[in-house]
Amino acid sequence: MTQPVYRPLLTATRGELEALGHLDGVHTPVVVPILQLSTADLSMPGPLHRLPAGLVPAIDVSALPDGVETELARWGVPLMPVICLSDGERRLAAHGITARAYAGRAVVRLRIGQDRAGPHATTATVERIWRYARLAPEQCDLLVDCGEVVCRADLRAVEPRARRALEWARRHPWCSVSVAAGGMPPALSRLPTDEPVRVCRWDWLLWQALADLDVGFGDYGVMSAVPGDRLPGDRLPTLRYTDEDAWWIYRWSRRGGRGDERVADLCRALVSAPHWPPAGADFSWGDHEILRRARGVAGAGSTANWLAWSTSHHLAQVLAALRRPTRGGDRRPGPPPPRSRAPRGGQTRRVG
Repeated sequence: MTQPVYRPLLTATRGELEALGHLDGVHTPVVVPILQLSTADLSMPGPLHRLPAGLVPAIDVSALPDGVETELARWGVPLMPVICLSDGERRLAAHGITARAYAGRAVVRLRIGQDRAGPHATTATVERIWRYARLAPEQCDLLVDCGEVVCRADLRAVEPRARRALEWARRHPWCSVSVAAGGMPPALSRLPTDEPVRVCRWDWLLWQALADLDVGFGDYGVMSAVPGDRLPGDRLPTLRYTDEDAWWIYRWSRRGGRGDERVADLCRALVSAPHWPPAGADFSWGDHEILRRARGVAGAGSTANWLAWSTSHHLAQVLAALRRPTRGGDRRPGPPPPRSRAPRGGQTRRVG
C-alpha cells in the first residue's frame, strides 16, 4: 500500500516556507505543498531553492495577472502548476509547458464555493483545460477545495456539496483526488489570552466524514482559509498547536512586556500540557524550537517564527495521523470530543 499524500495549501510567507524547509527526507515524497502566491511574493522563485531535495511544490498564481513572472517554466526549479477552472487559454498553455518541463503533472483546483456549475458544464471546463494545456487527465491531480469550514453548520452544508463534486470526479481518470478545507477561524485576536483555547479541526472532521469515498487529505495548515486573513492579527506571542482533532491556541500576554519572558512562559505551559507529544522535541523541528524557548536557551522569536514552529508541528501531526490505520474503517465524526485536562498555567476554553 502506498503512503498517503498530504496537500497543505500554504502561503509563500517566511514562516510557512521555513517549516517546509525543515521537513526531513522521509516526509518530502509524501507532502505536496500548494503555495498560493500574492502580489507581495515578488522574491519568487528564490525561496524555493531552499526547500529540501525531493519536495516538489505546486504553485498557484491565480491571484496574479498574466505575465512573464507567472510563466512557471521560467523559474528553473522543480514544481507543478496549479490550474484553476477560470484560467484563460494563455495561462493554460503556459501551465501545460511547465507541467511537461518538470514533474509531468499538474494540480487542478476545483473550488466548490466559486466553481458552482453543474456536472456537464464542469466536465466541459476540465476538457477545455486538458485541451489547451495539452495534458491528459492521468497527468492531473484533482484538489476539491471546500474553503472555510469552521463550525458544525459549515460541515453540514459543505459535506453534501463535496460529495457531489467527488462523485463527479469519479467519471474521469484523474491521477489522484483530494479534498481540502480550512478549519482555523479568522481573527484569533478575539480569543482570551494567557490560557489555552481549544478550537475544533472541522476540516479534519470533514475529511473523516468523506472517508468512504477514499480521497486524499489537504488543509490550510494552521491558518484561515479566508483571503486576507492569513496572517496573525496582533503581535502577542501566539502558537497554534495541532492535536488529534483540535488546535490549542496559546496567546500570551503575561509576565510584563518583555517578549522573551512571555514566550518562555507560553512554551513552558505548552510542553507541560497533555497534548505535548510523547516524542517531545524529536516530534518535529517546531517542537524542538518550542522546547528550547521553554528552557530559556533561545530568544523569543517573531511572528514568522511562531508561525513556522506551529506549521512544522502541524505537518508532522497530520503525517503521523495519515499513516495511522483507522479503527473499523469508520472515520465519520460524532460530537467534538470531551474537553482535555487543562494544561498547567491556566484553564482551557473551547471554540467551535
